[in-house]
Amino acid sequence: MGSIFIMIVSSAASWIGWWLGDFFGFTAALALSTVGGFVGLYYGMKWNRQLFLD
Repeated sequence: MGSIFIMIVSSAASWIGWWLGDFFGFTAALALSTVGGFVGLYYGMKWNRQLFLD
């Protein structure tokens, strides 16, 4: 369950990064999507620990 939650949060953050970067071009979209994915991974793991492991 935790892995699915992390994947959903990471994918949503990556999509938001792509959406924001798409205003500036493909390269910016790719870069912001990557950064958003890593941020989503971090917060997904953090929220997973707080919500499901307590």
